[in-house]
Amino acid sequence: MDEFKRQPRLPKFAVPKRYDVRLNPDLLSCRFTGSVAVDLHVVAPTPFIVLNAADLSITTHSVSFSIPDSSKVLKPSRVELFEDDEILVLEFPETVPIGLGVLAIQFEGTLNDRMKGFYRSTYEHNGEKKNMAVTQFEPADARRCFPCWDEPACKATFKITLDVPVELIALSNMPIAEEKIDGNRKTVSFLESPIMSTYLVAVVVGLFDYVEDHTSDGVKVRVYCQVGKTNQGKFALYVAVKSLELFKDYFATPYSLPKLDMIAIPDFALGAMENYGLVTYRDVALLYDDQHSAAANKQGVAITVAHELAHQWFGNLVTMEWWTHLWLNEGFATWVSFLATDTLFPEWRIWSQFLDTTTDGLRLDGLAESHPIEVEVNHAGEIDEIFDSISYSKGASVIRMLQSYLGAQSFQRSLASYIKKFACSNAKTEDLWAVLEEESGEPVNKIMASWTKQKGYPVVSVKVNNQKLEFNQSQFLTSGAQGEGQWIVPITLCFGSYDVRKNFLLQTKSETLDVNELLGTSIAEEKGENSWIKLNVDQTGFYRVKYDELLATKLRYAVEKQLLSATDRYGILEDYYALWAARKESLTSLINLMGAYREEVDYTVLSNLIAVSYKIKRIAADAVPDLLEYLKQFFINLFQYSAERLGWDPKPGESHLDAMLRGEILTALIVFGHVPTLDEASRRFQAFLEDRNTPLLPPDIRMATYIAVMQRASISNRQGYESLLKLYRETDLSEQKGLILSSLGFSLDPDLILEVLNFLLSSEVRSQDAVIGVSVSWEGRDLAWAWFKENWENLVKTYGSGLLLTHFVGSIVSPFASFEKAKEVEEFFVTRSKPSIARTLKQSLERVENNANLVQSVKNEKSLADAVKELAFRKC
Repeated sequence: MDEFKRQPRLPKFAVPKRYDVRLNPDLLSCRFTGSVAVDLHVVAPTPFIVLNAADLSITTHSVSFSIPDSSKVLKPSRVELFEDDEILVLEFPETVPIGLGVLAIQFEGTLNDRMKGFYRSTYEHNGEKKNMAVTQFEPADARRCFPCWDEPACKATFKITLDVPVELIALSNMPIAEEKIDGNRKTVSFLESPIMSTYLVAVVVGLFDYVEDHTSDGVKVRVYCQVGKTNQGKFALYVAVKSLELFKDYFATPYSLPKLDMIAIPDFALGAMENYGLVTYRDVALLYDDQHSAAANKQGVAITVAHELAHQWFGNLVTMEWWTHLWLNEGFATWVSFLATDTLFPEWRIWSQFLDTTTDGLRLDGLAESHPIEVEVNHAGEIDEIFDSISYSKGASVIRMLQSYLGAQSFQRSLASYIKKFACSNAKTEDLWAVLEEESGEPVNKIMASWTKQKGYPVVSVKVNNQKLEFNQSQFLTSGAQGEGQWIVPITLCFGSYDVRKNFLLQTKSETLDVNELLGTSIAEEKGENSWIKLNVDQTGFYRVKYDELLATKLRYAVEKQLLSATDRYGILEDYYALWAARKESLTSLINLMGAYREEVDYTVLSNLIAVSYKIKRIAADAVPDLLEYLKQFFINLFQYSAERLGWDPKPGESHLDAMLRGEILTALIVFGHVPTLDEASRRFQAFLEDRNTPLLPPDIRMATYIAVMQRASISNRQGYESLLKLYRETDLSEQKGLILSSLGFSLDPDLILEVLNFLLSSEVRSQDAVIGVSVSWEGRDLAWAWFKENWENLVKTYGSGLLLTHFVGSIVSPFASFEKAKEVEEFFVTRSKPSIARTLKQSLERVENNANLVQSVKNEKSLADAVKELAFRKC
């Protein structure tokens, strides 16, 4: 049997065709019993049947294999569960013949508290704490609920039956076929599902209310939530109905099930999960309260719902063949979610906000410890770590780049053809490229292979030389090192206006373009408003740009005069920031460029400007602490224009984007120590404590106000902190709990931060929410690391392996900026690392080393002090 251990894939002796699963969860003891009968096609004679199982109790007597044609029943001579490899090996005393058979297994398990497999979540009803039973099977945890072939390519149909208390609601992927009541229990049988992968099977048992609507072609859509919260489900219901109708048209294929349920789960590790016909969500990702929720939460709900429903086609109907192709699911669902949200809410200008998604991908992919979009997965323990910004953000961004290159109509036709061709089956990346290539006539596979099969991306350098533009590409690395990658880059550029454009593929390391005919004059001699040249127009390409001094100067002028689109203003800032982080530009040059944004009004640009300023503040605190106050004053000046324009209170008819921006701008002023803003925040917070319905603290500025409270809180001045804890305990709105938790780490007092961190691990905070508050202020870094080391065993026990544990590692380790600390972290993990956190740990250590190099670079910058002091006293 040992030959089956440590294999990345199950052997192909047998192929599952149909599962009949019956589960009986006990919500008081948090145990469950169950049985599964799997219709198998044995494709090769074998004495072994090998499938996946984990955390289940299975005995030899509970397993049988029947051969229908001969009425023969085989009992295994040996049943062994290899927990490390999560496989169940059944050895039979004689060879199992080729043909059809039914494998029957009875089992027992625990409704665990790790938010994966078949687990328990808790909620309150009429003041009483109750349990619900929930499944979360992606990526490879169906095996914790019932023995199965837990791989995406092993698609089958599923017949689910649940034995539950009579007063509870039982949900699964399909509508209910029959319900039988027997005393205080009932047996709920669901219709058999279409063919699907095990990770998409879902079961939920609990007490819920719901709101309901139908699509124009009759699909019943429901949003389930805790009793009394149905009003909070209405917005998601609207988005769901409209998204299903939109995707039906876009993919030219109807939604394939008769119903769609969406349900809010109080304990949920992820944001949401696209289970076929029963989509599960963390509360905050599905519920929206129009009286108490912020605009950012409303936008988040819309994007998340659209993302999960896009999966009903891209992922559920057409499924990746193996986890190497995870990005086909997540990259496309991310991109399509913006497409749907833009259609439903065009006033949100969501495609400009997509730049934040691209930036997430660029920043992670600038690390040497990044990974290709198509990443080799050799064991189930490695899968969790690729649910990251490469699969989601870079994946979505290269799709947007390809769509821009091929054209929207050609791209849509190709996707519709792909969905039709591979419906109810599995596909690889190359399958998609083949369809796109056939429809468009472009060499899609050749172009895209350079983006999906190698990690990283290029920085395209452009300079003027004798009336020509010279382009050179090289791999961008945040470390500043020289990478070896080369890409086929779809270059877009415009000259002095958006009317004069040029597109071409940069297929080699360098290329030269003669622009004399396009401009009609010398680039160097061109003056004024039409003299700039911008590459990567509207930031549709997944690459960075470095301009020579002449072109950079002209672009700075164009930014200041607002001659560029908001997306291009964003791109210039983001590329310059990245070049500074890689020590290819000086901090002096970067802050001078930032000064050109003094009258910026666009939400996305300002949001990135704020994010860049926070990073500069942290590096400066380590590198040049004597200049920190001057830098803070410069940033305060920079954001004052927008703060004064927006004010504290919502204006009648103001835009969704201004509502989101207000909170971010006020937060920035608070973080940089602007005393009048801190004072006003304190006044409004006090008014809120006295009257929860005061108009002085609308939802969009609550986060800023909570941070202001924590900026002034300390062990000796606890009143504000205690007030926030009281608010946390009072509210039953998950969004508000999250805002409070994420503000607590902003204290400047390390002793109070220790108290905050201990509170995060208390019984008052749900396990998935602890990670919200684990990012702490610069002043608390060392204490947070000491706390992390002390609590490591507890964290592993609570979270096991998976995304939540990796979040702790990244949040605690990444902010450091010294080689000594990197070595200390490395030494701590020598005996504690595990496959599920290995990649995250390496990435975090690389960030620490990059920060350390950047600190040294800033320390050595001769002209920085004069520039910072001058900017600090210049009113923007």
